[in-house]
Amino acid sequence: MKFGLDRLLEDPALRAPLKGRRVALLAHPASVTRDLTHALDALTACDDIRITAAFGPQHGMRGDKQDNMMESADYTDPIHGVPVFSLYGEGRRPTGQMLSTFDVLLVDLQDLGCRIYTFITTLLYVMEAAAAHGKEVWVLDRPNPVGRPIEGLSLRPGWESFVGAGPMPMRHGLTLGELGRWFIDHYKLDLAYRVIEMEGWRADEAPGYGWPLGERVWVNPSPNAPNLWMARAYAGTVMLEGTTLSEGRGTTRPLELFGAPDIDAAAVLAEMRALAPHWLEGCRLRACWFEPTFHKHVKLLCAGGQIHTEGPDYDHAAFKPWRLMALAFKAIRRLYPDYPLWRDFAYEYEHGKLAIDVINGSPLLRDWVDDGAATPADLEALTAADEAVWADARRKHLLY
Repeated sequence: MKFGLDRLLEDPALRAPLKGRRVALLAHPASVTRDLTHALDALTACDDIRITAAFGPQHGMRGDKQDNMMESADYTDPIHGVPVFSLYGEGRRPTGQMLSTFDVLLVDLQDLGCRIYTFITTLLYVMEAAAAHGKEVWVLDRPNPVGRPIEGLSLRPGWESFVGAGPMPMRHGLTLGELGRWFIDHYKLDLAYRVIEMEGWRADEAPGYGWPLGERVWVNPSPNAPNLWMARAYAGTVMLEGTTLSEGRGTTRPLELFGAPDIDAAAVLAEMRALAPHWLEGCRLRACWFEPTFHKHVKLLCAGGQIHTEGPDYDHAAFKPWRLMALAFKAIRRLYPDYPLWRDFAYEYEHGKLAIDVINGSPLLRDWVDDGAATPADLEALTAADEAVWADARRKHLLY
């Protein structure tokens, strides 16, 4: 199969509309060609493309920032001599000065298929700015590595944030190019927009179910996204960022793990299986112990679980990572009623709101966990309704 970047580089006809125009690139470490050349290097080498600026999202153009909420500065690329503007620095939207450096913006970002992954919000922000200033945006499309499944509560009005670009569930099941089409429709953007589509993407085929396993190399789109297995679990494990539990940062399997020094792993997993065993299908959940070398519970032995999606137990249609982690929170609350589960800090520039609510786009998940009388069926009813609405809303924007 071919990604959008490779098609643009191989086909002069696709590049023809860029001739004589100033072109900027929004990219990150995973923005590479089939032979692992970075997009900035590959596009600059094209005689018929004039790169005049570049932009980096969260974690930077080259992936220099390890943790969340670590801002990047603007700089001049030492090889190509073009300005590289940070869209995760003093601001997260391109300024008029930044926009004055180009006519067409090429967006080449590897997404993880999850609403909270900030690259999709960055796409929305640059699209809104481009629409206001008469600029053109092209998305060089890449696979959604977790495919087409939809899961999670939709973001409620008033809960938009840098980790909540709009009223979609946690797992949206769209590619970045398709998301741009939805943004234009939902936000009524008057924008010259184009998607350089992939060739041969088959989201429902084994073994990758969205990612071309064995055909394309995985490059971390962010420092703690080391493999496809993390991507599969991420729509659930990202909620751990709003809790006092470790998500495995500071280990070699970040965002596939959950745990803390003061919980009983076996008891938590047993309670999860007793409450809603059907929410644990499609993967293998294993009790484990780990010691983070940085971040939460640094140098403390944590007990918890690891979500395995790389083995024969993986069932793409059955796996529900958001429900799995919701169930883990519920089990901990039932076993330890006074456990300080919710982490209270300013999350992604949102103040006065609990991080878990910002992540989920409403307090509904937290309210369900904390309500001793609420059952898995109650959360299922809310969530299934949101998922059905999104399935209908996204249908006309599918390109593959």
